[in-house]
This record gives sequence, C-alpha cells and structure tokens, in this order.
Amino acid sequence: MSRKPAPIKIIDLEDRMPKVEEARLRMQHELQVARRQGYAAVKLIHGYGSSGVGGSLRIELQKELQRLTGAGSVRSFVAGENWRISDEKTWELLKRYPEWKRDSDLGKANKGISIVLL
Repeated sequence: MSRKPAPIKIIDLEDRMPKVEEARLRMQHELQVARRQGYAAVKLIHGYGSSGVGGSLRIELQKELQRLTGAGSVRSFVAGENWRISDEKTWELLKRYPEWKRDSDLGKANKGISIVLL
C-alpha cells in the first residue's frame, strides 16, 4: 500500500516586516492551521537579516521552535542552514518523505527558512 505524498505548507512570516512578537504569534497560529489541514510539515520563511536588520526574527522564531519541540507541540524542526542530505535529521525526514528531495531550498544552506515537522 503506497502512502500519499506529504506536501509542505509554505508560510511567509517575513511578509510586511513584523515585529518578533507578532511573527511568533502568527507562527503559532499558522502551525495550528497547517496541522488541522493535514500537513506533515511547514516551511517557515523568516529571513535571516541579510539587509542588516531582521536577523532577530530568525533567532527568536528558532528559539520558539525549540521550545515548542521540547513541549511536544511540534515533532521537530530543521534550521535552513542544516536542510541538506548530509544532516542526520534531514536525511531521516527525506527517507520518510522522499518527495521532499525536490524542495528548492534543500542543500542551499538557506538561513532564511526553517522546516517544521508537525
């Protein structure tokens, strides 16, 4: 019996340059919505501060993802810079969801994203 492909929902938290707290609340809301919609994972676009500002979003949202993982609210997450085949956690996800090997950010060391396993 073959399993249905597991799409990754893309959520742009960088849109409209929110403050950290606003982005954190939106992220929590969007993760709940994605879970209800049946997604296995979410790709968060949070940016990484290449313009000289905004790096705090990435840092604070990844801290929040760590907290949510510890609390059991999300299963795990992979920071964009680790979203590569040679990363153990990424490789485990790709073995489970081989269709994710087609993700455009895989192997690009993109610090502006995080992959969240719901």
